[in-house]
Amino acid sequence: MKRITVFCASSFGTEKIYEEQARALGKTLAEQNIELVYGGANVGLMGAVADGALHASGKVIGVLPNFLRSKEIAHLGLTELILVESMHERKTKMNDLCDGVIALPGGFGTLEELFEMLTWAQLGLHKKPIAILNVNGFYDALITLLQTMTEKGLLKEVNREMLLVSDNIDDLLDQMKNYVAPTVGKWIDKKKL
Repeated sequence: MKRITVFCASSFGTEKIYEEQARALGKTLAEQNIELVYGGANVGLMGAVADGALHASGKVIGVLPNFLRSKEIAHLGLTELILVESMHERKTKMNDLCDGVIALPGGFGTLEELFEMLTWAQLGLHKKPIAILNVNGFYDALITLLQTMTEKGLLKEVNREMLLVSDNIDDLLDQMKNYVAPTVGKWIDKKKL
């Protein structure tokens, strides 16, 4: 993996460990010579992951919509800042640039980005590893919900297993490096409708 996209919050949240792990992830990516692609902001966990990589001499590419740049949240110390016109264009560009995705703690935006990448993988539009760094159990309830979706027949087990999860950065990166995308695509069998 040459580049990993990280989705995360533009705020720090209530627990200091979120910021610490964001910085540690950025640092680890730099140390492993993996470039960071992220949302381009200098605030919250977004700024922390970028700073972690930059302080370890890593390369960081930010992708930021123009309307957010005008709010003066663009990180000015990045290796490269790519400006786009819309949130959708931002996600598309971040996907185009990366070899895998990690979600840190976040809100609606982080979940939306994560699930769009999972949906694209489920539909066979890419075969990249998609992962959650489950900092301090932040995503436990979501993981339980995904299991419920599988048990209720709304999500195939093979698709649920596309989401890699760990609370340890090195373990998560190892899982991503060894990931093999499922060969079963998503389809609807009209005979079963």
